[in-house]
Amino acid sequence: MGGEAPGSAPGTQDELNLGLLLFIPYRAMEKAVLDALDAAGYDITLAQARVFQRIDQDGSRITDLAEAAVLTKQTVGFLVDQLQRAGYVERTPDPRDGRARLVRVAPRGAAAVQASMRVVAEVEAQWTAYLGETRTAQLREALTILREITDPYQATDWRSKYNRG
Repeated sequence: MGGEAPGSAPGTQDELNLGLLLFIPYRAMEKAVLDALDAAGYDITLAQARVFQRIDQDGSRITDLAEAAVLTKQTVGFLVDQLQRAGYVERTPDPRDGRARLVRVAPRGAAAVQASMRVVAEVEAQWTAYLGETRTAQLREALTILREITDPYQATDWRSKYNRG
């Protein structure tokens, strides 16, 4: 690849590919959220957060969380155990199948979600101030359209799940 920047598109120099350009700001927001949660007394690790954010409003089975997070059931079970001990989630019987259990967000987890949503709003406001209203709206529109072909879980929307105010 001589002379190309890591992550650059073939045939270009120093031009990062779209996937990396999408990941870099996501990672910055993710770090801001985790730092703020830690400062507020919510001790959630990155690995735990990546499982936690995939819990459906009505609860999720470990197998579904593992598939969504692209992790093994054993790994997700371990992370859910940690989240449960910390009070962020609870396990309840699945009303559709008495043999199965659902992982649900507990009140402490819902409070952490609310705290994280405030940080997300702050970061988006900073980005809007930097990019301007028009570019931010265009970016949101383009990414929303792209989601149609990239997000198999788009029915899950955290903004409506635990928004109590």
